Amino acid sequence: MQPIKFRTILKETIWGGNKIPNLKHLNGFEDKRTGESWEISSLEGNESIVDGGEYDGLSLSRLIDILKEKLIGADNYRRFGNRFPLLVKFIDARQELSVQVHPDDETARRQGMMNGKNEMWYLLESEPDATLRCGLKEELTPDDIKRKVADGTICNSIAEYNVKTGDCFYIPAGHVHSIGTGCLIAEIQQTSDTTYRLYDYNRRDKSGNLRQLHIEKAIECIDYSVKDDYQTHYRMVKNKRATLVECDYFKTSLYDIDHPLRLDYSCLDSFVILVCVKGKGTLTDNDGIVTTLHECETLLVPATTRTLDVKGNLSLIHISEPTRPL
Repeated sequence: MQPIKFRTILKETIWGGNKIPNLKHLNGFEDKRTGESWEISSLEGNESIVDGGEYDGLSLSRLIDILKEKLIGADNYRRFGNRFPLLVKFIDARQELSVQVHPDDETARRQGMMNGKNEMWYLLESEPDATLRCGLKEELTPDDIKRKVADGTICNSIAEYNVKTGDCFYIPAGHVHSIGTGCLIAEIQQTSDTTYRLYDYNRRDKSGNLRQLHIEKAIECIDYSVKDDYQTHYRMVKNKRATLVECDYFKTSLYDIDHPLRLDYSCLDSFVILVCVKGKGTLTDNDGIVTTLHECETLLVPATTRTLDVKGNLSLIHISEPTRPL
């Protein structure tokens, strides 16, 4: 079973730019504000569609229905059925995104949703002055939050980072955060589109209306703890695996490759997602099937794959669903 690519789902947003279509060599988007490219998604209404190969044109959920554990692994199939557990996207912030927070699983289910939203960011080549915010930097109460949102000072209480290519942040549910102007990001998250806006700079939509805030729901979700540092630090070594984020929802690492490298999945009962964040290369699986991967392309590797031989000059984010109790 060959690795699978999906058609790009582009999202026009009020804060988006034009980097994603340029990196993907897509024409006709010069006048669009493309904020996001959804690379792999099983959300209803935004399902990824297979691009090429034997299963061309099938939705991701239909593909899982056909292939079951052969595609995503036996444990994952028992746990999630035909609903793929992760959503992968690229984000281009021409302007700041709203200050927001996501619910955890318990809160989301209490509110009638299937699960919460834990996520991580990996910075691609961003603007020299790009910044982002992640996590409270001082102790606040819910009343403090409401007051600071009302007077426009909430950003002063969120840790701010100057960022560059390769920086990584894990944003567990409950952490207040916002992506700043000039950031280009690969985002890995639980399958969810639930975002509670806490503050949006009094920004108006195309119709001139203030965008909706969700202050009460956001306050219910916020993790009020304070940390010294919210950035994820790692050590990069050429042609070696560098661990990024390991949590209950996904396991990610980074490979910076300039020599032939074999990835061994013989002991892994899970799909793998490979996101090319720089360069290009070829991947040859244990059946001899060769796949080319370019910058800003994403590949779903079936659970039946035993090995991948990688050649080229490229950097890959490697993602799998970790095994955990049902």
